Amino acid sequence: MGGFDGFDDFEALERRQHDIAALTPPLWRPGPGPLVVGGAFVAFARGEQGPGSAGDRAVVGAAATRDATALAMTVVDGRAPAPYRPGLLAAREGALLEAAVRAVQDEGVELDVALVDATGRDHPRRAGLAVQLGEVLQLPTVGVTHRPLRAEGPEPVDEAGAWTDLVLDGEVVGRWVRTRVGVRPVAVHSGWRTDPGTAMDVVLRVTGEARTPEPLRLARMAAREERSRRGGTWESADRAG
Repeated sequence: MGGFDGFDDFEALERRQHDIAALTPPLWRPGPGPLVVGGAFVAFARGEQGPGSAGDRAVVGAAATRDATALAMTVVDGRAPAPYRPGLLAAREGALLEAAVRAVQDEGVELDVALVDATGRDHPRRAGLAVQLGEVLQLPTVGVTHRPLRAEGPEPVDEAGAWTDLVLDGEVVGRWVRTRVGVRPVAVHSGWRTDPGTAMDVVLRVTGEARTPEPLRLARMAAREERSRRGGTWESADRAG
């Protein structure tokens, strides 16, 4: 369906979300060999008014790992083409994340799947940014966030690898996953061509000593280190949708 051009038209974006949600691409399953996984994370400049405006400065970290071992890291920058609106995160971050993932691919890394700090099927139109980014890139995706957007489910027991379903309107759209003992679980979302089980398997496979899966942790670290290098005051926002 093309890239993220025109996603600052919120009504058009809602229609496109409905269209993408109605697609039925074949589900992706990881093969038996090492898994090459990308991650991308957006950090925005602090100081603008409100939750986010068009033109806000952004730095985006991207990384790739083979299972949980680092392969590549890169940073791109730009400006948000649209303000933040709940459920319409693609208008603000989609093009930035697309550029970052493509920058990793331009390093010669052939990704099997990508992780992004956004929801997937846990969305009022079943097409959060994780789904939309995958459709644009034609790459399987998984969303990983601190909390669900609309889905609900009890937290899993305090055991590494424990999980519970996240359910929205009777549909399982993701899972709470406990990646480490003694820390809060992460919300793992079905994205483009992934179901909850595959999404969870990918996250557990690429999680090391930290709570956050390595590709996403490295991408976040790259973005934060770059903002520190540049000076000034920056923030990263945990957005939904």
